[in-house]
Amino acid sequence: MERGPDLEALSALAAVAESGSLTAAAGRLGVTQQAVSLRIRSLESRLDVVLLSRSPRGSTLTAVGELVVAWAEPLLAAAREFTDSVESLRAGRGRTLRVAASLTIAEHLLPEWIARWRASVGDASPAVQLSTANSIGVADAVRGGTVELGFIEAPTVPADLGSVTIAQDEVVIVVPAGHPWARRGTVSPEILARTSLVLREPGSGTRQALEDALAAAGHPLAAEPAAVLSTTLGVRSTVTAGTAPGALSSLAAREDVRAGRMVPVRIEGVRAVRPLTAVWAGARPPRGVRDLLATIGRLARRMPVAANVP
Repeated sequence: MERGPDLEALSALAAVAESGSLTAAAGRLGVTQQAVSLRIRSLESRLDVVLLSRSPRGSTLTAVGELVVAWAEPLLAAAREFTDSVESLRAGRGRTLRVAASLTIAEHLLPEWIARWRASVGDASPAVQLSTANSIGVADAVRGGTVELGFIEAPTVPADLGSVTIAQDEVVIVVPAGHPWARRGTVSPEILARTSLVLREPGSGTRQALEDALAAAGHPLAAEPAAVLSTTLGVRSTVTAGTAPGALSSLAAREDVRAGRMVPVRIEGVRAVRPLTAVWAGARPPRGVRDLLATIGRLARRMPVAANVP
């Protein structure tokens, strides 16, 4: 076969296989029965094989026809994906893509990811409207339809949303440089569980990851927090001021650690690693965000499995 495959003819054959008749296939494709028959005859001629067994009772696929349909499935799926992607470029001009993200992702990852995506797509990309919330708030925004795409940091992904894990991050304990734990570099989970900490609010993925890791180690957090803040900047400022040890994403703590304003402390025998996850409503990502997710996936693969603070 010198030319490429005839996608219209393959689509007609696949429609007959799925619907069970030429008439039903024609209705599905929005053409006449004669058009479906002619497309398949043309394909038979090009391939020099019999694809349909025709009789007064109707037409059914031959064994060769079933084999050709099986081979054609990934090709037709790729063609549909291509068509959807081109359509998303058209639809993207002049529209806004609404994205919500939990704070660590919004502050430390998404700005670069979005910039790289817009540079690769160019003028066809929609404008991105980014809002921030904790992981529970992001999931609620996706469910409510106020955003098309969300990014969460919670250890558990909502089962009612479509999702893909894009990277992993580690929650670390940080203290001011003069704190006794800074000299040792470690703290036992038992002592940590009895210590008042600077924490994010309930519903934050950072806090949930630490609580889950300590509970799994048999030492759930028991002390009342020294402070509860709704932003990572608030936690950073409170810890560096010497209020108490705090829990932060390794991404959020990195700048202060490198500057010597705080020191990471390892929890003996415990690591609070949590996924960074994209979520959306429905089984598949909305058509308009698939290219963005593909770009983010490529960039995120360059991240370490857990972004430890140096």
